Amino acid sequence: MDLSINMLTAFVRVAERLSVTAASQELGLAKSVVSKRLMQLEQGLGVTLLARSTRRILLTPAGLLYLEHARRLLTDAAAASEALRGLRTTLAGLIRVTAPVSWGHRVVGRLLPEFLALHPALEIELLLEDRLMDLAAEGIDLALRMSARRTPDLVMIPLMRLDLVMCAAPAYLAGAGAPRTPEDLTGHSCLSYWRNIRHDRWVLLGEDRRVTLRVASRYRVNHPEAVANAAEAGLGIALLPLVFITRELADGRLVQVLQAWSVETEFGETVSAVALPDRLRLGRNQALLQFLKARLGPPRPRSVVFPP
Repeated sequence: MDLSINMLTAFVRVAERLSVTAASQELGLAKSVVSKRLMQLEQGLGVTLLARSTRRILLTPAGLLYLEHARRLLTDAAAASEALRGLRTTLAGLIRVTAPVSWGHRVVGRLLPEFLALHPALEIELLLEDRLMDLAAEGIDLALRMSARRTPDLVMIPLMRLDLVMCAAPAYLAGAGAPRTPEDLTGHSCLSYWRNIRHDRWVLLGEDRRVTLRVASRYRVNHPEAVANAAEAGLGIALLPLVFITRELADGRLVQVLQAWSVETEFGETVSAVALPDRLRLGRNQALLQFLKARLGPPRPRSVVFPP
């Protein structure tokens, strides 16, 4: 049969969203057009790719198998188009990027306009999400992650160092006293980016020892900037990435404590770019990756394991 890029694109978008409506909105097409392209594809292949009902759409076993091949065909077609465009030294197309909400807003959101100014024919969709998105299912080209977790089918490229510091408001330290040793933290209210009970344990590294502590807090919050606000308000000693508190440290609203000690967390010590290998073959994604590496600077990674 004669396959068209339009048929494959319609199928992949519907398969990823499990909705003709959502796919048609994303593609900017009428639902009837998307449905017709799906029908033409299924008729040409002689198989049913999608099981439809009035309430939902599901992939058939044939659909699950074909989805992987359809994605690869679309990637190859995009790579071929970019190779031809590369002869004219112009990058074009859409890049879908995801990053953690706060860091993405503070750092990535300020860099991407500069990148777009360098490449007027490119488009970017930046999705700020704290969850680890499924890159294949959600059509992500490049994920920027604060995580030491590795996934075998993904490429992970370190971009920048993630420095973590402990800090508190001067007024809090004046009343509660500044900790002199890691063990002193057990007598303080401690604040960190809190998602589950594991984050009540801090792991500190000195020159010759590793200390694991159970810390207590009156306030738990799953947003790093809210942690910084709580520390500035005098609620305790915060554990935060340095990027969120550079101004507060510079003007004295927060003061760093236990500076001789570093901290281990599940976030690791680097911010990394993560991508499916096929997506990195695209010139536009490579261009963005190289831009971010140049702007964010070289990391100095160290193996980090969060305690079980």
